[in-house]
Amino acid sequence: MSIRIILDKCVGCKVCIKACPFGAIDVIEKKAVIHFEKCNLCGACVPVCKFVAIELKKETQKKADLSGYKDVWVFCEQKKGAIQSISYELLGEGRKLANKLGSKLCAVLLIGENLSEQADELGHRGADIVYLVESHRLAAFQDEPYTKVLVDLINEYKPEIVLCGATSIGRSLISRVAINIRTGLTADCTGLDIDPEKKLLLQTRPAFGGNIMATIICPNYRPQMATVRHKVMKEAPINKNHKFQVIKKKYHEDDLHSRAKLLEVVDEISSTINLAEADIIVSGGRGLGCADNFKIIEELALTIGGAVGASRSAVDAGWIPYSHQVGQTGRTVAPKLYIACGISGQIQHLVGMQSSETIVAINKDPDAPIFKVATYGIVGDLFEIVPLLTKKFKEILK
Repeated sequence: MSIRIILDKCVGCKVCIKACPFGAIDVIEKKAVIHFEKCNLCGACVPVCKFVAIELKKETQKKADLSGYKDVWVFCEQKKGAIQSISYELLGEGRKLANKLGSKLCAVLLIGENLSEQADELGHRGADIVYLVESHRLAAFQDEPYTKVLVDLINEYKPEIVLCGATSIGRSLISRVAINIRTGLTADCTGLDIDPEKKLLLQTRPAFGGNIMATIICPNYRPQMATVRHKVMKEAPINKNHKFQVIKKKYHEDDLHSRAKLLEVVDEISSTINLAEADIIVSGGRGLGCADNFKIIEELALTIGGAVGASRSAVDAGWIPYSHQVGQTGRTVAPKLYIACGISGQIQHLVGMQSSETIVAINKDPDAPIFKVATYGIVGDLFEIVPLLTKKFKEILK
């Protein structure tokens, strides 16, 4: 787009100055002047000019041919040859999308040598086609070779949709891929669906600090690409009778060269239960009042074999380390049991735990938003209820 003042028509009336929300117009020597470093081409000045002295041109682009794109792809993440659970979650969601589009579900696996049996695992999880690339250079994730392979595969087979986990690997990889193939990317999605009329991927994610849920589409470019947060969606079930095809692709070692040299992979060491993988989580929020009161949360979690979680407000207050935070800016979890103690249930927190199988909410405010997603709600003082629960569980679990 471009904008200009038609000097022969401009009389310097200054009406456009009042209309501009960015202060990008001045009148100098009875002629309007646009400061392009401030102008964002909003066009607010155009209709108010009675002398038609402002020209805003919209440059039209030739619409790309999208007819050759088909199928739903899932990039399947692996570490040390083991497929990560986020891949199964994406295959489960990808199956739903593929069924709505009447297309195939495809898995992409980049892995070290002599590990082709892992492709069968993806087929048993519902993939109709598994694109397999094996090389010792792909055993551990590195940006350049992974990007090279995935870009080549996309350009050759032209998928309609590409999904990837919003993990450290996924975020590093898929943004590079999107730039290389010049398409859009929606990050950290918590919901995916297909528009029944236009057959577009509806990509839902928190926006404006988690205050709203935005649904984003990519109508003019392909593939439609999204990353999805871990533990938001259910894993695809195992079906060993599912028929699938494995397509093996070969790359010369020189094509998989990386300017960065991988020296060592160091596993994360944790002395506590992994929050993202825990079956039971007991979380505390602002209602606990102070750091010392997290002891009652920790005692309940220890009694029932669970992990300790927290809301952002509790972490921001310094009551508990960030590694325990559940929510949009923390961990996304989907345990079998989630007990929320003194958590009001703002959207930022709900995004991170609403996929839990059973949610028990304890809050003294009967109108707290957490009760809208809770399976069971207890209205009352958590300092009375949580110790009673701990006592009862200790009696039962003796």
